[in-house]
Amino acid sequence: MTKQTWIKKAVIISLSAAMGMGTLLAVSPADRVEAAATTTKGQQVVKFGKKYMGTPYDFGASTSTTRVFDCSSFMKHIFKKYGVNLPRTSAAQSKVGVAVSKANLRPGDMVFFSSGSRANGRNVTHVAIYAGDGKILHTYGKPGVTISKLNSGTWKRTYLKARRVL
Repeated sequence: MTKQTWIKKAVIISLSAAMGMGTLLAVSPADRVEAAATTTKGQQVVKFGKKYMGTPYDFGASTSTTRVFDCSSFMKHIFKKYGVNLPRTSAAQSKVGVAVSKANLRPGDMVFFSSGSRANGRNVTHVAIYAGDGKILHTYGKPGVTISKLNSGTWKRTYLKARRVL
């Protein structure tokens, strides 16, 4: 879409809103489809995963349920909807896809940590999905499925690597 077309649409939308007609009258169905198509698959996976906010954590949770998750069963579930069949454990998941630097993370990238009682600073013990804006979507302990800041506290100290599977 050209800059002129965007400007025209912005003027139409503004005028429609000002007149109380609503923006949907000024935007064609094709334009709405085009806007939806700009959402990346990674953003779609994150959005789908957020539907499970608060779902309880249970270490070793079965991959056949969505009533509880552990970190790797949660990743396996949300990526499966988008055609990515991940292995069962976070350690095995850390070998799928291509490596990506922390500086180049995009929503949908998987991030791996060495945290908890099984951690030794080198082995992968936890997995999350990068949600954008310096945040991760994952599940652990009492909060269950939650959003945390990647660059603070435990997650900053125990970060190991990231992989892109989409």
